[in-house]
Amino acid sequence: MFMSPKLNQGHDLINLRTYRGWKLLGKKVWQYKWIYLIMLLPGIAVTFVFKYMTMPGILLSWKTFVPTFGDKSLFGYLASSPWVGWDQFARLFKESAFWTATANTLTISFLKLIFGFPFPIVLSILINEMLFKRYKRVLQTVYTFPHFLSWVVLAGMALNLFGDTGVVKRFAMLFDSSMGESWNILYNTRCFRSLLIVTDMWKEGGWGTILYLAAIAGIDPALTEAATIDGANRYQRILHVTLPQIKDLIVIMFILAVGNMMNANFDQIFNMYSAPVYKVADVIDTYVYRLTFQSTTVMDYGFSTAVGLFKNVINFALILGANQASKAAGGDGIM
Repeated sequence: MFMSPKLNQGHDLINLRTYRGWKLLGKKVWQYKWIYLIMLLPGIAVTFVFKYMTMPGILLSWKTFVPTFGDKSLFGYLASSPWVGWDQFARLFKESAFWTATANTLTISFLKLIFGFPFPIVLSILINEMLFKRYKRVLQTVYTFPHFLSWVVLAGMALNLFGDTGVVKRFAMLFDSSMGESWNILYNTRCFRSLLIVTDMWKEGGWGTILYLAAIAGIDPALTEAATIDGANRYQRILHVTLPQIKDLIVIMFILAVGNMMNANFDQIFNMYSAPVYKVADVIDTYVYRLTFQSTTVMDYGFSTAVGLFKNVINFALILGANQASKAAGGDGIM
């Protein structure tokens, strides 16, 4: 363990520069306040229309609603629908399929948190430690590109790679021809979750490095130089300089990831799963989708709204818990 007065001086210098930087930024924002307001208006309008004007729809959780459009507006039918109280939630807790979907959601999200969350941190540190700047840019571009592909495209790629006629099966059969008889990775309940984790890391890992590489680039070189003079090798500089300097960003991203655990990436699972793997891959969002849009009987909007409200309440509780845990561990949290 190395200690140096230069490290403390570096921290003080960073704090002074940060204060002056925020002060200058505040003056610039106030100077061009009307330009910023005009730029923000479209985003504010979209958020208001799709996030706040739709809030009355939560009432469906306590009502029986059948969508029939005539003289009344949608909100008119919502207001005239009969109240059923907590019946939707009572039914929710009795549905075995709902608890299976909840367990799958938490399991898949937890696995993504364990394996997927550290991946962009490690990847950004590895990219930052490379000496050739041009090659670093090429790698970052290559790793970031999959983020811009939709899960529809990636699901098709997975089918072509891991399907019954896929390249992976043919390559595996070169070593063991008997594997072709029982090949069913896309429909195997033991393999499917691992496939979800790996494809999610491949698609989003490079995109996650953008924030971490920006944070690493903002570290004062004086800290690294002081650590080098004190005899710290590359691994010690990463452990005692790089990671502590980006700790706050890591904590913020971790809290947001925990608060998003009840989502489990609907787009990915909806485009990749199938009936044979419902047991291990059916999450709350896909469960609600099937209830709402694939039901053979009357579309039960009230029950599906109750399920969605329950999921959001759990998400809110998780993000509060992660924030409090961060503060208890000595961090600042996000609230």
